[in-house]
Amino acid sequence: MGDVLAGNNAVWEFEPDALVIRYSRGVRGARLLQALGERRVPHAALTGVTLAEGRRGTAVLRALPRPGADPVIEAAAGQLKEAADPYRLVLPEQSRTLGEFYRDELAAALAERAAVDGAAHEPAARFLVEPPPVPRSFKAYDAKAYFDGRTVSFRWFWTGASTAKWRAGDQTFPVEELRGLDWRSPELMHGHLRLLVREDPARPAHPTAGSRGAAAGPAGLGGPAEAADEDGTAPVGPGSAADQDPAAVVFGMGYGPVHESLPFAAAVLAAIRAARPRP
Repeated sequence: MGDVLAGNNAVWEFEPDALVIRYSRGVRGARLLQALGERRVPHAALTGVTLAEGRRGTAVLRALPRPGADPVIEAAAGQLKEAADPYRLVLPEQSRTLGEFYRDELAAALAERAAVDGAAHEPAARFLVEPPPVPRSFKAYDAKAYFDGRTVSFRWFWTGASTAKWRAGDQTFPVEELRGLDWRSPELMHGHLRLLVREDPARPAHPTAGSRGAAAGPAGLGGPAEAADEDGTAPVGPGSAADQDPAAVVFGMGYGPVHESLPFAAAVLAAIRAARPRP
């Protein structure tokens, strides 16, 4: 075991080549962090570390994730609230000096790796942090969503699904047929999970422009980015309301909460990136 630093929301363990984060399971902790449980973040998945003033006499130690390295961060696309940030460690005032020590130690380890690697600030070519485990499921407002590691399924609720979805019937999407996804937080207006389907003559199309989301390739640092096809062009996909799109499920009060729908989306995104498209 490496050195351990305990904060109000998590415990960080410093290994020679990784940061192991164990999230608190207390009543006041963010439910997303409780759902993530424990994560091992290789140094190759980080670009730096900071220490800043927090609220109410606390200090905040934050590791900076490398673009494209963490499926949870990629799927979230900048929509997480501060308290649900998986890379924040909130320290009580009496632990500030320890926080400064471990900030410097981790920064030195990352700098040493960057000197050898030479590509630490470039987007990662693959996910370096393990995705949430599968199988997974959650209830949206209009459907039950399932993912078994290979296939995403939507089973419509007759009480919530639109006529368009009900007529289209329950949907099944092998990950090889997907090129990305768009997760919109249920804490914002029009929250949904939309799958971005590769062009397939055998599957009914729902063509309108303007779909946004996380593409299967490395994403950037900012907020929700325009998903791009493999040739770099903006996608033409379902831009109509998510409640009319059979490749999407919509969220609502109590439906599709962050701690259920985001790990689901991250697991699907990781599987899309790992899969080879069907010919």
